[in-house]
Amino acid sequence: MRLPFLGIWVVLACCCIAILTFWGTLALWFRLPGSDTLRYMACGLIACLGSGAFIAQFNARRFKAAVIFAIAFLGLIGWWAFLEPPKTQDWSPEVVRQSTGVVKGDTLTVTDIRDFEWRADGSFRENWEQQSYDLTELNTVDLFLSYWAGPQMAHFILSFGFEDGQQLAWSVEVRRQKGGRFSPVADFFKENTLVILAATEPDVVGLRANIRGENVQLFRLSADRDVARALLEAYVADANALAQAPEWYNSVSTNCTTVVMKLLSAIGSGLPFDWRLIANGYLPEFGYEQGLLNTDYTVDELRRLGSITQRAQQFGLKPGFSKAIRVGVPIARDGL
Repeated sequence: MRLPFLGIWVVLACCCIAILTFWGTLALWFRLPGSDTLRYMACGLIACLGSGAFIAQFNARRFKAAVIFAIAFLGLIGWWAFLEPPKTQDWSPEVVRQSTGVVKGDTLTVTDIRDFEWRADGSFRENWEQQSYDLTELNTVDLFLSYWAGPQMAHFILSFGFEDGQQLAWSVEVRRQKGGRFSPVADFFKENTLVILAATEPDVVGLRANIRGENVQLFRLSADRDVARALLEAYVADANALAQAPEWYNSVSTNCTTVVMKLLSAIGSGLPFDWRLIANGYLPEFGYEQGLLNTDYTVDELRRLGSITQRAQQFGLKPGFSKAIRVGVPIARDGL
């Protein structure tokens, strides 16, 4: 039997109030400045308003309660919209600098390339470099996926190779403060900002494969040379913009994969939106369907041949790392 209009209103209103109350409570808890006591009080207030509006949907005061809750929630949204990402903080050393670059003709010069020397206990020796690259010698584009939360989620690293053997890797990461911990829930609520790092592979890949022991998989991509150059220059442009105007990191809408997809869209790659851009552990299947991987192999074979963690650990973090981890990994049929 079809619900009458009032019944439909009650169901929809209750669902909206419950969702908005839940979101508002978490937003206040994670972002309201001040003591825990203040946050408890603010969260309790929005929870009481939401609960009252929810209960009122079952009596004659439903519309008045809904209006009161809506006014309170609009005030919360106004506060939320004006939260500005900080430009300076006591950042963790590995994300203290934002890489930047300059393109002059066919030469790309990148400043603040991270090249840390990582030790087995997770400590490191800091080193930041400046390097120049001949864009006419751009030779390869490779994708690294480092799996940290089962098969669904991985960290996305794109590495550009040049004919002289240089590799320039780009990693979109959370810019945490000293002592900060990874929390996908907190990062959904403007907890941290975004940083786009240019890095050497022994640093950014070796950290995950050799030090953390994550399951790191390497995929050699097929890309038009002009598209590859445009993508690299788009990374540089976004990194430069981020150095001037910080952005909030978001676990869903602004993360390591969605930023790259935005760059691809900006250069007109034509890749469609797909759910695997969020559950990025399945990106190889998506890339395979789009013809970006070597289709002489199955995806499972590419995953097996591209699993580099053991190979990286056996070789160690020393010169020749990039060449060693690529041994036996199929090259895309239609390279640059």
